Order: sequence, then C-alpha cells, then structure tokens
Amino acid sequence: MSIARAFKLPLRIIRISGQDKLSYLHGQVTQDINLIKDDNFMWSGHCSPKGKLWAVSRITRFEDEYLMIASEAEAETSLRELKKYGVFAKVEIDFAECEAYGLLVEDSQTIKDAFDVNLDTNATAFDVENGKLLKLDAHRFILLSFNNAGIPASLSLEADSTPFITSSILAGEPALSSEHLDEFVPQMVNLQALDGISFKKGCYTGQETVARMRYLGKNKRAMYIVSGSASQHIEETDIELQIEDNWRRGGKIIHQTFDGNTNQFYALAVMPNDTPAHATLRAKNSPEVDLTIQPLPYSLEDN
Repeated sequence: MSIARAFKLPLRIIRISGQDKLSYLHGQVTQDINLIKDDNFMWSGHCSPKGKLWAVSRITRFEDEYLMIASEAEAETSLRELKKYGVFAKVEIDFAECEAYGLLVEDSQTIKDAFDVNLDTNATAFDVENGKLLKLDAHRFILLSFNNAGIPASLSLEADSTPFITSSILAGEPALSSEHLDEFVPQMVNLQALDGISFKKGCYTGQETVARMRYLGKNKRAMYIVSGSASQHIEETDIELQIEDNWRRGGKIIHQTFDGNTNQFYALAVMPNDTPAHATLRAKNSPEVDLTIQPLPYSLEDN
C-alpha cells in the first residue's frame, strides 16, 4: 500500500476579492497576475517601495478570489500592507478561514484516489471538495481545506510537520521568518528561479530595485541549502565561513528545521552568490555543527 502522510502547516491564506482584484494585486506583487488561473499556482513576492520582501507566497485562484499562501509572519505583514493601499480600489482583503496541510506521498495515485483529480496534465492547482489542492511535484502537495473539512480519511495526519518542512527546504522553496522581513530583494531568495518574478509586466511596488538587480548585475547574494549533523535540536541565526585559519560571517539563515530521528539540521541561508560549493561552514551559535552546501534543484542563471 502506498504511504500518504499529511501534516498541519503553519501557513496563513490571504483572500483578495472584488471588482478590482486583478489590477490591484497586479500592481502590488512581482508576479504577472494575468497568468494566475484556476488550474495553476505561481510564486510571487510582495515588496516594500525599496524592493525588500515583505513576503514570498504562492498565489492561486479559488471561487473567483485570489489566494496568497505564506508563512504566518509573511502573511500578517502582507495583509497589513495590502489593506493599507486597498482602500483606494474596489477590493476586499482579509484572511481566509482555511487550514493548510502538507501531503507527502510515495505514489501520486494516492492523491488521485483521495481527491478524484487528474494529475496527468500540466495543471498545478485543482478545485476539490471544500478546498484547493496544489501540486508542488509528484510527491508533494498542499491542501487548502475550508469549512473545517480537514483531510480525506485515506490520509494519515501526523503531529510533527518536520518531514514536510524538510522537503520544502530541500526543494529550495523560500520562507521568511519575522526577523528577515523587509531585508532581502527577491533575487536574494532565488525567487526568479521559481518563476516568481515577471520582468515583462507593468509597474509594481519595488519594481525599480528588482529590475536593477537583474539588468545592472547589482545582486551579490543568493539562497543556499545547507545541512549538517547535530546531536540535539538547534536554532541558528547565522553561518560562519572558514577562510584559512579564521572564521567570518558567511550568511544568514532564513528558514530551518531539525530532524530528531536522524539528528540532521536543514536550513536555507542567504550568502554571497560566489560562495564555493565546497566551502567549509559552521553554525555560528553551535560551532560544533559543521554545515555543507547541498545542490539546488534549479538553476540561478537568468533566463
């Protein structure tokens, strides 16, 4: 029998509705909202006027509304800023009454059977009973569950979400903690590699900075996947890089998890984009934990 596991995720969902929802959201985020349909989701960034990220989110459509899915800290900041300027447009913006679940499956047939969806298409989003299903890849899904519907009985709900968070980190999917909001431009967390930035759309908040990073080569940082063995749970803020006999600041950790079953620490770290793949790294506050850079599942080269 194929294994299918579900995990409650610490995500919040912002709903944007109303007559001007498309034009308003289009002018606020890095993604071309015209490309968002009922059968897909796309990554996007929501920036300050200086081009620094308030949030990285996945955006999809559901019941004639746009849904922005992000971490709690990111969603709270995005909601505040969207509502601030939304008073000048015919839009309604608020949190959706919705629960988010991460799904890990060995065989996608499990998802087909549980939700009665056809995964053999290019679609990445599906309307299902009382919710929306997002296909991240063949083995990872996110379920947005409305009306307290929960998950299908055929899926097993687990208390510890570490396996799903680990899979997101190893997929190079950015998420910002509250300490790092309004700190990085989108390219510093590899949003362009996830097709989360449109360089052809019209103006949006922070566009000048984002464009300058691309066309003038101003960006000097990128997001890396790092991991290492640790004897116990650690919470880290910074990475140190060894240069000859000295240790110097190597980067900032923006998202992390610890697997107590394998004693492995996984993190996403923003570091100089010329950091060599074989660099000797360690956790700053737990210097006994050596870290190695793992390969990204996508290219950082400009298309």
